Amino acid sequence: MSTAPDLTTIAPRRSGLRLTGRGMWITFLLVPPMAVMGLFVIYPILSAFAYAFFDWNGLRRGDFVGLQNFATILFDPVYSGTLWNAFRNNIIVFVALMVIQNGLGFVLAYCLWRELPGARFHRVAVFLPVVLSTVIIGYLWKLFFHPIFGVVNQLLKSVGLDALAQPWLGQAETALPALIFVNAWAWVGFPTLVFLAGLQRIPSELLDAARMETDSEVTLIRKIIWPLIAPSATIVFVLLFIGAFNFFELPYIMVGLEGSPYGSSDVLGLMFYRTAFGNVSSATQQFGLGSALAVLMFLFIAVFATIWTMHLRKREIEV
Repeated sequence: MSTAPDLTTIAPRRSGLRLTGRGMWITFLLVPPMAVMGLFVIYPILSAFAYAFFDWNGLRRGDFVGLQNFATILFDPVYSGTLWNAFRNNIIVFVALMVIQNGLGFVLAYCLWRELPGARFHRVAVFLPVVLSTVIIGYLWKLFFHPIFGVVNQLLKSVGLDALAQPWLGQAETALPALIFVNAWAWVGFPTLVFLAGLQRIPSELLDAARMETDSEVTLIRKIIWPLIAPSATIVFVLLFIGAFNFFELPYIMVGLEGSPYGSSDVLGLMFYRTAFGNVSSATQQFGLGSALAVLMFLFIAVFATIWTMHLRKREIEV
């Protein structure tokens, strides 16, 4: 005589099989990116920390020197002047992009949010430069700024502004502003979309009630809209801070490894590359000094980004 199977004993087995299969699938999805992250991000960071405490003779590691590499980078006249000049330029880049790139990004986001004519087209057009390769952008704008046949000078001459035509990347006064302009043009689409996403989260009922109290659009933005999109502002501000102090690709492509002319466009990223891997004027590779500079950059960015994020989080208002 057959008996019915005990479902209480079968169910856990099937559940266990499902959990095992799900666990294997999660492991399959997580292990490859974690391996890539460990190999290309975590391992280089830890290696830089280790290399910074040793003397190097080319590719050969020498004696343990403790904090000597850090002292050389910070206080040796050969390096300290270049370091503070590059750091000052990074600060200029950060402040200028905060005003130009993020300010323009908010204005564009507000216009797109109000559904001005052609809003759908402009959403794509504004973000399009973000998906382009930095190498392509750098080489194109280097041609545009060419003093003889560049589009910028040709356009100025065509409208009768010949006096403004100049070698934009060949002058100390205009090289860094030109780089800032190109970076703002290329990346303004990112803060625009982030701000736009924050604006679209604001309840329409809240805006309708606020408009009953005031007719001033400026007051509405300052008192209602800006506090409500504070989470979006936190993301944009912190990522811009990190990007400004990792500024490397555009200067390297457009003005070269020396930060020409005369170091006026030099930044910390270029100085690190020259120090660690050498350049045209000096083929000496100083891995220890370069690693010490990389560690200082990492600590500065990590500490200030964390402090600033915590400060901005306190000002956020969840809708």
